[in-house]
Amino acid sequence: MEQPPESGSGRWSGLEFEAARKIILRWDSTASEEAREKMIFDGDRDEVNRYLQAVDEIQRSMSTASISSTAEDQESNNMVNNPATIQIAMARLEDEFRNILLIHTSPIEADSLTDPSSSSSRLSTDESLDESLSLGEGLDARVKQHQEDEEQQPEGISADSSSFSHSSYRSTSSIREIDLIPEEAINDLQCIAKRMISGGFLRECIQVYGSVRKSAVDASFRRLGIEKLSIGDIQRLEWDALETKIRRWIRAARICVRILFASEKKLCEQIFAGVGTAIDDACFMETIKAPAIQLFNFAEAISISRRSPEKLFKILDLHDALMDLLPDIEAVFDSKSSDSIRVQAAEILSRLAEAVRGILSEFENAVLREPSRVPVPGGTIHPLTRYVMNYISLISDYKQTLIELIMSKPSTGSRNSGDPTTPDMDFAELEEKTPLALHLIWIIVILQFNLDGKSKHYKDASISHLFMMNNVHYIVQKVKGSPELREMIGDDYLKKLTGKLRQAATSYQRATWVNVLHCLRDEGLHVSGSFSSGVSKSALRERFKTFNAMFEEVHRTQATWLVPDPQLREELRISISEKLIPAYRSFLGRFRSHIESGKHPENYIKYSVEDLEDAVLDFFEGYPVSQNLRRRSH
Repeated sequence: MEQPPESGSGRWSGLEFEAARKIILRWDSTASEEAREKMIFDGDRDEVNRYLQAVDEIQRSMSTASISSTAEDQESNNMVNNPATIQIAMARLEDEFRNILLIHTSPIEADSLTDPSSSSSRLSTDESLDESLSLGEGLDARVKQHQEDEEQQPEGISADSSSFSHSSYRSTSSIREIDLIPEEAINDLQCIAKRMISGGFLRECIQVYGSVRKSAVDASFRRLGIEKLSIGDIQRLEWDALETKIRRWIRAARICVRILFASEKKLCEQIFAGVGTAIDDACFMETIKAPAIQLFNFAEAISISRRSPEKLFKILDLHDALMDLLPDIEAVFDSKSSDSIRVQAAEILSRLAEAVRGILSEFENAVLREPSRVPVPGGTIHPLTRYVMNYISLISDYKQTLIELIMSKPSTGSRNSGDPTTPDMDFAELEEKTPLALHLIWIIVILQFNLDGKSKHYKDASISHLFMMNNVHYIVQKVKGSPELREMIGDDYLKKLTGKLRQAATSYQRATWVNVLHCLRDEGLHVSGSFSSGVSKSALRERFKTFNAMFEEVHRTQATWLVPDPQLREELRISISEKLIPAYRSFLGRFRSHIESGKHPENYIKYSVEDLEDAVLDFFEGYPVSQNLRRRSH
C-alpha cells in the first residue's frame, strides 16, 4: 500500500488542520449513517491514504501545538487541543482494525492442521499385542479374540485392554509457521496499529487484536477437539474416556504449539514489529495465554490424578509427547511475559515423570498382593501371569524413556527379614543391570512368588506343579519373544527361569508317576520255597489291578488338565511315554504268561502297550474323556 507522505516541518495553518479535521469527521460513525455502513479500508485506496494522512496531520499538529508559546499560536492550540477530533479518529481506526482482522479470521484449513510429525510417529494401536488381558470392566472385543482362555479375573489390579496400546513420540519435526492473514491486510493493520499506539490507544489496540485472534484460536481448538474442561472436570472422567482424550490431546498439542501458536506469534511480529518494545509479545500473550493454559491444564490434570497401573502407558505417551514438544514450547514462548507457560509445561513434565515412577512402584505392590485364591481350573496359565507379562513387555517398549526416568532400584525383601509375605531377591549378582531392568526382574520375581502361593490352593500336588510349569513356561516365552525385554532381563536370569521350568516339570512327573511306576516293579511278586522259586499269582493279579486303577484315575483327571502351549504339551507327553511305556512293556513281557495261564486274564491285563500310548494322547487337552481308556483287541 502506498504510504501517506510525511507532513512538513513548519507550523500548520488553520486551513490545513481544518482539511484534516473534515476528513476525520466525515468518517465519524456516530454522526453519519453512511460512515456507519461503510468501512474505509474496504473502499478506494486513495481514500484510505487521505484518511491516514489526516490522522497523521492531526497527531502532528497536536504535537506541534503542545510546544507552541507565542500568542499567535494560542488560537491554533485551542482548536487542536480539543480532544474530540483525535478521539473520533482513534475510534474509527479501532473499528477498521477490528474489521480487517475479522474479515481475515477464518478457520484454518484442514491440511494446515495436519501434524507435521505424524508420519514419523507410531500411533497408538491395539494391534501392538498378540495377547492382552483386561482385569477390569469392558474387555475389548478385538482383544478377546486373542485371549487363549477367559478365566476368572485377578482382584486388586484393574486395567482396560486399551491400556496396553502404546506409542513413541520421538519426532524429528519442529515448528511450521503458516500465513494467517494476507500480506496486504498485514500492511493495513501495521499502519493502523502504528497510529493507534502513537495516539495513546495501545491498550485498546491490544484488546481488539487479542479478542479477535483469540476467537480464531478457539475455533481451531474446536476443530482439534480440545474441550473447555477444568482440572476438576478432567479428573472426574472415567479412565476409558480419558484414554481417548489423551490420544486426541497429544495430536492437538503438537499442532497447537508447532503450527497454531507459532503462527500466531509470527502474525504478531509481522503487525507490531517496529511499533514499540514488547508490544508484539503483549498482543501474542493476549491472544494465546488463555488457550495455552486451557491446553496444558489437561496434561496437568492427568499428571496429578490418582495413580493406577492401567494409566502407565498413556502417561508415558503424554510424557514423551510433552518432552518432545518442550524445545518448541521454549522457542514459541521465549519472552519474559510467557514465563508462566514454559514453567507450567516443565512442571507438568516433572509430575508426569514422578507419576510414572509411582505407578511402577504401585504395580509391583499390586502384583505382590493380588489376592485371588480360587485355583485356576486345569492348572492352566493364571490371568495374573498373562496380565503382568504383557504389561512388562510393553514397559520394555518404552525402554529409552523409562531408563531416563527410573533411577533407583526396587525396594526388595531382605533375605534375613523372615517376612513370609515378601519374596527374597539378591540383586548383588545383577549389579550391572540398569535400575529399570532390576524393576522388571523384580516384577517377575514377585509374580512367581504370588503364583507359588496360589499353587498351594490345589489339593493335588501334581496339578500344583503343573500349574507352576505352565506359568513359568509362559513367562519364559514372553521374555524370549520380546527382544527388548530379553536384552534387559539378560540370558543369565533367563537361564534361572528355564531351570525353574524344568524343576516344575520334574516335580509334576514325580508327584504323578512315581506311584504308578512303582506298580511295575518286581519286588513283592516272587515267592521262594524249599525246592523252587516262582511268582505269586495272587500278588501279580493285585499288582495289575492296582496299576489299572491308578492309571485310569490319572487318565481321567489329567485329561481335564490343560497345557495350552502345544509344544510344551507334546514334550510333556513324550517325557511321560518314555518312562511309562518301556516300563509297562517290560513288566507285561515278564509276567503276561502268569496271568494268561489263569482264569479271566482280561480282568487283569486290561490294556495293551498301544492302549497306553493312545491314552497318553488324551492328557492335558482340558476336557473330560468321553469314555474309559480306549482298548485295542488283544
